[in-house]
Amino acid sequence: MKKRLTAIVAIALSLGILFAGCGGGGEEYQHPLIGQPAPDFQFQVSGEQPLSLSNLQGSPVLLNFWAIRCPPCREEMPFLQQIYEGWQGTGLVLLAVNLQESPSDVGAFMQSQGFSFPVLLDSGGELAGQYGVHAIPTTFFINGEGIIQEVKVGAFQSAAAIEDSLDRLISVPSD
Repeated sequence: MKKRLTAIVAIALSLGILFAGCGGGGEEYQHPLIGQPAPDFQFQVSGEQPLSLSNLQGSPVLLNFWAIRCPPCREEMPFLQQIYEGWQGTGLVLLAVNLQESPSDVGAFMQSQGFSFPVLLDSGGELAGQYGVHAIPTTFFINGEGIIQEVKVGAFQSAAAIEDSLDRLISVPSD
C-alpha cells in the first residue's frame, strides 16, 4: 500500500510540473539547452521511412511539445497550422510532439480540427525529458546546424509571434 501511495504521489508531482506551463505567462527564458546541439531522436512520419533529427541537418526545425488536454496548447494549434502552410518552400520543418496521449485521440483531434502538420507521439515522455520540457506548450527553434537558438514556454498568441522567432532563425525569400 505504501509503495502504491508513493507511486501515486510521484506521478501527481510529475504531472503538476508538466502542466505548470498550461496557461503560463509564455515568456522566453534561458533554457539550459540554448546554444547546444539539439538532442537527436528518431521519428516516423506516416507513410515514410523513419527519420532522425540529425537527418534534417541544413533545415531549421520548429519543435513544439503539446497535449490535447492543455487548453493553451489547443489555442495555439491554428497558428502552427498557419506557419506550416505559409512557410512551405522555405526549408522549415515543423514537428509537433504530443505528450502521453493515445494515437487514436491525437489522430481524431488533428482530423477534427483540420490540422495537417506532422505529429510525433511521445507516449512515455522520454523525448520531453531529453529536451528538459517541464511545462506545455514549449517550442524549440533549432537552426540548420542543429543548434537550439530559442525556447518559448507557453502558448503563442498569433502566427505573427511565431514568425518573429522564425525570422531570427531563417530568412524568408522575398516575393
